Amino acid sequence: MESALDYWSAKALLEWQVELGATEALCEAPVDRYALQPPAPKAQPGQTAGQMPGQKAGKKLGTPPPMPPKPKPVDPVVEAQKQAAAASGLPSLRAALEGFSHCELKMGARNLVFADGQAGARVMVIGEAPGREEDQQGKPFVGAAGQMLDRMLAANDLARDKNVYITNVMPWRPQQNRDPSAEEIAMMVPFLERHVALAQPDFLVLMGNISCQAVLGRRGITRLRGQWGEAWGKPVLPMFHPAYLLRQPEHKRTTWGDLLELKARLGAAN
Repeated sequence: MESALDYWSAKALLEWQVELGATEALCEAPVDRYALQPPAPKAQPGQTAGQMPGQKAGKKLGTPPPMPPKPKPVDPVVEAQKQAAAASGLPSLRAALEGFSHCELKMGARNLVFADGQAGARVMVIGEAPGREEDQQGKPFVGAAGQMLDRMLAANDLARDKNVYITNVMPWRPQQNRDPSAEEIAMMVPFLERHVALAQPDFLVLMGNISCQAVLGRRGITRLRGQWGEAWGKPVLPMFHPAYLLRQPEHKRTTWGDLLELKARLGAAN
């Protein structure tokens, strides 16, 4: 038989359990310990209620300073409009493009391709984007497509060294000669529109789909080519890009007709 627990043994066992943290006996109903609020920290000697350790008596903790507001994201198109409008001439427009940091194409390009030819000429040719040769030399239409363009213009008594001004929608070469995205085109349109206003041509020739998208807001060069339109207060003639003609020489015939139409307009406007 088990011997009965005497008073002193029971007291010693109870004190031992209290030291281990058992301060309550089993209750009749379960208690959710996770739902209980933690006890408030005991005040140290000389510390008032609500006073944090280390805080001097009589001083309350101040509220933390407000977080500084996050900077508003920059809209590249709005920024381009501001910088383009501030350009008072072609040199300052070029400087604005060189300082424009919101187009990622700039990071992968060797040179800014701004323009070539005679500013103030009656005909302004707007191409799409620089290729490898243009990126290396910093001039538009200097590769194989540029040589074809020069031959096309020369057949109609036009040349970049006397009466033609040439630029591109994109001043930087897209990697792998890909088409620029709609966002990249949109941020360059304000610069292009200002470029036209400062160069003051009588006629715009749009070479390819990207040019038509930027200036006319439309694509589909096979439908648009040869059809006169208007943009930014100028007569506009869409044409096949010379690079496309190198790949599809059967379209040279229709392009020749477009050039004759441009020549006729130039003569009629004299």
